[in-house]
Amino acid sequence: MLYIMALPLLVYLSFKSKYKVSIPARFFLFKNKRFVKDDGIWFHVCSLGESRALKPILELLNGDDIKITTITQTGQAEAKKYDADVRYLPYEMFLPFWAKKQKVLIVLEAEFWFLLFSVMRSKGAKIILLNARISEKSVKKYLQFSWFYKKILKNVEIIYAQSEADKNRFIALGARDIKVIGNIKLASKITKTQEYKKLDTECIVAGSTHPTEEDLVLKAFIEYKKNKDSKLIIVPRHPERFEEVYELMKKYALEYSLTLSRFSQNKDCDTEMILVDMMGELNNIYAISDIAILGGAFRDDVGGHNPLEPAFFGCKIITGKHFFHQKELFKYVHHVQYVEPYKIYEALLESSTLPPSMVEEKIDLEPVIKKILEYK
Repeated sequence: MLYIMALPLLVYLSFKSKYKVSIPARFFLFKNKRFVKDDGIWFHVCSLGESRALKPILELLNGDDIKITTITQTGQAEAKKYDADVRYLPYEMFLPFWAKKQKVLIVLEAEFWFLLFSVMRSKGAKIILLNARISEKSVKKYLQFSWFYKKILKNVEIIYAQSEADKNRFIALGARDIKVIGNIKLASKITKTQEYKKLDTECIVAGSTHPTEEDLVLKAFIEYKKNKDSKLIIVPRHPERFEEVYELMKKYALEYSLTLSRFSQNKDCDTEMILVDMMGELNNIYAISDIAILGGAFRDDVGGHNPLEPAFFGCKIITGKHFFHQKELFKYVHHVQYVEPYKIYEALLESSTLPPSMVEEKIDLEPVIKKILEYK
């Protein structure tokens, strides 16, 4: 009934660039056939970050029959870079006849889908939760429906949690066999895909930004530029917002007589403000930047983004205080400024006295690989 009621909305959203492939695939099975083979290893992830986090695991499982499902289009694009059979995860009511029998189902982070778990368990799959988390912000909601999550988690063989706090939250939901291994993103090899020339002037990058955050950064940059010669590069989180962000940057450029360019048209970064309107460039930009203003944490509804990448390239990180989805990763990153949205300008000034951010910790994936192969 809910599906039928939602059909007009689903059709409408299908015309938006963000959903034009994922919604037809997930809710109408358009170009989303069943996996070719059964009895393999199936990974389910949500979006871009989780797809990237699979890389070191898949390298260790080289040669195995790997399947991957995703929710978002950016996650799908990243997953297709691997030697794997890649699909979108269909809406739950399709799973009983869409899902094929597999040896192991490995679900990352907080993708707790009732029919996915119960259908695959009934087909004989061993289910592993990897990089599992329940954020501090959402734990109360989970506990309110603990009877429901207990039914879901009874299908799970083993849970590899990000932290002791996550372990205790899973215990409260009735889970069993929980091991804390840390965040698997620590195992990811962080690399550049292009080599760009380091700029002569100080470079500030606002990475993975969301609506309202670009405006905050631009206001802070305008004030900061009065004191120090610098450039600002903005990399929005979602590609469908490129035009919207460019128009905002153009408004500031006209008002304050600043030069502006698009990275797709000018990779020399010789203007005072640059919009990166291409996918897959963020690490390359971190590599030539001095300060990284990390988006997703200046709003209270996103939960922050991965700080390991800017820290790896030696950027001085400034971010907001709403990083609840990335709390475990931020534990491993040193010299980060956590500020209120209206304090970005002061943080930029303070950055001159601080050392670059850095990561020291590592993670051992060997127990996870051993368990996957044991079930296989």
